[in-house]
Amino acid sequence: MTGIAALPEPPYTAVIFSNLRTEGDQGYAVMGARMQELAKAQPGYLGYESARDADGFGITVSYWADDHAARAWKQVHEHAIAQQRGREVWYADYQVRVATVGRAYGP
Repeated sequence: MTGIAALPEPPYTAVIFSNLRTEGDQGYAVMGARMQELAKAQPGYLGYESARDADGFGITVSYWADDHAARAWKQVHEHAIAQQRGREVWYADYQVRVATVGRAYGP
């Protein structure tokens, strides 16, 4: 995905995943594509934005209708497998932050 996600008027939930990748792909691209496909099929999914720099630092923000939808995504079996693989192989470090967006504006 490139660009800014088209989202409804707030409020909605943002899951902010900041991470530092390890070297090499090791199946990351395939799993990432699958997670995007799977997330889009989940109730309450609104969209996502993602960026990564040349040093491997990245941020992905997924947007959900509410906290319940975001929590449900964390429990999806295939997503749980990806999380485990991330902890073991793909990420040298990471942090997840969950926030309620109360205001949003742009041009």
